[in-house]
Amino acid sequence: MEERLICILNEMAEFLNIAQLKKLQEVLIKNLAEKDAVKTEIGNNEYLKLFLDAKKIEGCSERTLKYYQVTIEHLLSNIQTPIRKITTDELRGYLVEYQKINNCSKVTVDNVRRNISSFFSWLEEEDFILKSPMRRIHKIKTKTVVKETISDESIEKLRDGCHEIRDLAMIDLLYSTGIRVGELVKLNIQDIDFEQRECVVFGKGDKERKVYFDAKAKIHLKKYLEERVDNNPALFVTLDAPFDRLKISGVEIRLRKLGRSLSLDRIHPHKFRRTMATRAIDKGMPIEQVQKILGHSQIDTTMQYAIVNQKNVKSSHQKYIA
Repeated sequence: MEERLICILNEMAEFLNIAQLKKLQEVLIKNLAEKDAVKTEIGNNEYLKLFLDAKKIEGCSERTLKYYQVTIEHLLSNIQTPIRKITTDELRGYLVEYQKINNCSKVTVDNVRRNISSFFSWLEEEDFILKSPMRRIHKIKTKTVVKETISDESIEKLRDGCHEIRDLAMIDLLYSTGIRVGELVKLNIQDIDFEQRECVVFGKGDKERKVYFDAKAKIHLKKYLEERVDNNPALFVTLDAPFDRLKISGVEIRLRKLGRSLSLDRIHPHKFRRTMATRAIDKGMPIEQVQKILGHSQIDTTMQYAIVNQKNVKSSHQKYIA
């Protein structure tokens, strides 16, 4: 602290008189001493708690908060150094060992890196540390994997394979709106506007947006609601009493089971979202409008869907170049 104090006073000496310099010295000693004393009292776990509280206030979901917590707790259990003294080399070594021990992919390691980077960036922003040691640890280069979508034929197979009207309504809503599974299970009956064929969903950070569904979804949703015998306000509920609100895991298990019964590869909720976005882009919907429908805060996220369909690229080449 003394070295910092002397540097500051020396730099300000040409701008202030003796009395002002003395007052500046007095204020600096008081504030720096108090700040250092407070920071010394905070342990690694307390920093983590403060970080998680901040992220919760920002609107992060429970799933995201848990991921942050598990990732950073694992880091702190392996690096015993006080947070304010953790170095770039220590963090880089941790990530290398993490990949070796867990034998995980570069994508997984980069997700861990991103979480740790968020933590240290927050510490820097809050002035708990001078500079994030993660600044020099850059994004890990990974191969761009072209993710599959659900073909029109497979969609029809899924529809025909549904034995419950609830599942059919669920598939049509996911396919036509492109909503996240977390948004689907939060929907209430009153959120649905059948007249305008639209509904309001609450995405990440509780951001509200409108999405739109097609005629098939409208017909099957209405039929499903007409057959319901419960009073639950939730749009989708379990098939058996007490007819609780359907959970994310319930949707995932149901779709996976349905897909396997029809010999369809990896059917899960997000695949419907990806399919809807790809289909919209292929048919010429402007990327900014697709971004709005999907509720992406960054257009870069939406752009990932724009490169999925190689057949579309080929047909465009034949149209404009060949």
